[in-house]
Amino acid sequence: MTQEDILNNPEKYDLSIETVGKGTLKSPMKGVPFVSESERVSLTADVGRIQDFCKRGVEIPSLEAAGPRETIFHDPAWTRAGIVTCGGLCPGLNNVIKGLVQVLWFDYGVRNIFGIPYGYRGLNPAYGYSPIILNPDVVDAIQEDGGTILGSSRGNQDAKVMVDTLMRLNINVLFCIGGDGTLRGAHDIAQEIKKRHQPISVIGIPKTIDNDLNLIDRTFGFETAVLSATDVITSAHNEANGAFNGLGLVKLMGRDSGFIAAYAALATTVVNICLVPEVPFTLDGLFKALESRYSSGKTHAVVTVAEGAGQELFKDQPERKDASGNILKNDIGEFLTRKIKEHFDQVGKEINIKYFDPSYMVRSIPAQGTDAIFCFQLAEAAVHAGMAGKTDMVVGSMNNAFSHVPIEYAVSERKKINPNGALWHAVLGITRQQDYFSGKGKGKK
Repeated sequence: MTQEDILNNPEKYDLSIETVGKGTLKSPMKGVPFVSESERVSLTADVGRIQDFCKRGVEIPSLEAAGPRETIFHDPAWTRAGIVTCGGLCPGLNNVIKGLVQVLWFDYGVRNIFGIPYGYRGLNPAYGYSPIILNPDVVDAIQEDGGTILGSSRGNQDAKVMVDTLMRLNINVLFCIGGDGTLRGAHDIAQEIKKRHQPISVIGIPKTIDNDLNLIDRTFGFETAVLSATDVITSAHNEANGAFNGLGLVKLMGRDSGFIAAYAALATTVVNICLVPEVPFTLDGLFKALESRYSSGKTHAVVTVAEGAGQELFKDQPERKDASGNILKNDIGEFLTRKIKEHFDQVGKEINIKYFDPSYMVRSIPAQGTDAIFCFQLAEAAVHAGMAGKTDMVVGSMNNAFSHVPIEYAVSERKKINPNGALWHAVLGITRQQDYFSGKGKGKK
């Protein structure tokens, strides 16, 4: 179910957050405004829509507000927290780890914090990994490096085995940092814990560089990825400008959602054609668009393509999946490089292609600017939720406010670009690519 589905039929959906028990302990935090259990974050900022809900007597669809609670469930003196990072790398992983440790240690006085090595594998004794003891000294400077000090892996493990490990280690708050696959694993862990009636909180922190989680406006690492991508696009633009009929082709991350490609196109303003999974295209249409660009007197072009774009062009390729169950995308960047070159050779026109694939570079750098701040804020909200006894939920942001989202809802459907929405309209406005695809050849310089 999408955000729009919930707004259209609010009575059908329960956005409440589960707990492992009622908070009865006074929070050790001092001098902070506490958040009450009744505080909510609206799913819509549309005043007209809110007024309509009120007229109909329908409760406004909303999420539980994040933040410190005056009473908590887990006793800090007895709390043993675990932190696990899963899936592909993403800018900000170390920032989040550091934030979790700092808030647990300094705000709540938790002294037993363990890093779980190599994703969910670390919760399976068959792999033989030992927990890493974490404290403020250990994490003091880790935000300066990309990647994760805990290591990561793809693929799930048996939830029963993982819960056995948590119980053996006496871990009662588990923080799972990852994308949709990781969060599905966290949901399975939470459900197994619920079956056993154990007071173990499972809190997700949204890590997907594609920014595609449902009911979450923004995920950490996305802003840094866009910033890094703009540098590559600028280089592609310079390369394309340096050759007659030069083409700078940049493949960016985005398996099912093209947010990085779209935002990077808006940030640089030098992209002429942006291709995303949400908007199908044909090879013939792309060839004609490029020919239109060059025949209009322009001697260069810049194309960005999200990795999941144009997968319909690989009809005869068998479906492949990674260890997390994600469908592996065919390499659209190399495919387009080859097909464009073949086409221009066939029609007897010169083209000089410079192909860039910065995927691993983009995802393995440290978080930058406000993205680093956002990482700490998410970590802070996650610790508050965990200590309050919340479980089976992911922290996120909605309408510029931090909130709690049931994991089941966050992973129910990927957030995607609306081809009829404001974001894509802005991309079309900055690239003018519709002029090239229509054959008018009146795009920007």
